[in-house]
Amino acid sequence: KTIKAYRIDLAQFTAYIGEKSPVEINSTILESFIAQLHQNYKPKTVKRKIATIKALFHYFEYREIIEINPFNKLQIHFREPVILPKTIPLHTIETILSTVYTQQWSAKTDYQKRNALRDAAVLELLFATGIRISELCNLSPLDINLYEGTILIYGKGNKERRLQLGNMDVINTLLTYQTNYEKEIRQCGHFFVNQSGKSLSDQAVRRMINKYTNLAAIELHITPHMFRHTFATLQLAEGTDIYTVSKLLTHSNLATTQVYADVVDELKRDAAERISLKMPT
Repeated sequence: KTIKAYRIDLAQFTAYIGEKSPVEINSTILESFIAQLHQNYKPKTVKRKIATIKALFHYFEYREIIEINPFNKLQIHFREPVILPKTIPLHTIETILSTVYTQQWSAKTDYQKRNALRDAAVLELLFATGIRISELCNLSPLDINLYEGTILIYGKGNKERRLQLGNMDVINTLLTYQTNYEKEIRQCGHFFVNQSGKSLSDQAVRRMINKYTNLAAIELHITPHMFRHTFATLQLAEGTDIYTVSKLLTHSNLATTQVYADVVDELKRDAAERISLKMPT
């Protein structure tokens, strides 16, 4: 996905400069391109696109394709606005999970029942661990030991972490899924499989979440990553120290985890304001 993003950035820059060769591109052209980026994208996206082009010119300089790097004459400073991660209210998660289990219990066919069981296992694991959707879809059955309640995760940059599942209801749901899908899991080599017996894709998980939010008449647009945000926020709200949460999420920078502490503070302020509004004057 990173390579795909860089390819898009480079193609966009190539389209902008047209037929110009690397030696013809100066700081004025770069400033104009960056200004256009700011008009069309959010600061975080602009920052990545600039980093991509900057890396390209470092390469040109290293290979002696250009003598002077035009980025050396540029001073790029802009502050990214602090955007707090969007979380899912706890009652909304309860509603989603309740809807999934209702679909399982009321299923008229084995096909529908098995699909709902798989969906319950996916959503329970997302909420219980805060793993990324890519990590969930890439889970190998060899990395899951449900009798010990442990899951081995390979995250970004091949960072490895072992998670402990502390909720027996979640473990039992995963065990039931594993038993019912044992044949497909063995043939596929992935723990979560689709209706065709192939590995579950991230798009399938997104469709799954949309399905149950629609069935439950939930207006909030929920993405898989919001389960991760919610997990982190709840961990901090329940007193887990920030260093532990950072390790659970495999953040390389503690500042990334600190954002969730800011979310907790914001939620506390909102709750305090609601209470004060209800109090008689």
